[in-house]
Amino acid sequence: MTRYEITEKDKELITIALTVLKDNFDDGIYNHTVGCAILCKNGRIYKGVNCDCIHGSCAEYITMGIAISAGERDFDTIVAVHEKHLNYVIPPCGNCRQMLFEYCPDIKVIVNDETGNLVKIKASDLLPFA
Repeated sequence: MTRYEITEKDKELITIALTVLKDNFDDGIYNHTVGCAILCKNGRIYKGVNCDCIHGSCAEYITMGIAISAGERDFDTIVAVHEKHLNYVIPPCGNCRQMLFEYCPDIKVIVNDETGNLVKIKASDLLPFA
């Protein structure tokens, strides 16, 4: 598994994801508890939040859908955040890992490694034997 170092652009992506979460957090309702930002290879950034209810959708799905709806197809890096998690960054769930693998297996995903440090790894490494 190749690990990529966190860049200033990655830190900006985390900040954008935290901002969209802060702007849309529903205190007491908890429909929007995760923020996400995705960097496209052309430099454009898209952001979104989860929509949680009986059949909720993760922030990664929402954000990917927003980017695809805008015509994007080439993705570089994605991050999901929650304000109370280690370094704010949360790993994608199994459904999101499968979606990322199917849409863009080479996208880099910002996660916390086993020591709590932020790193980027390819989506395909998050879902071995997909």
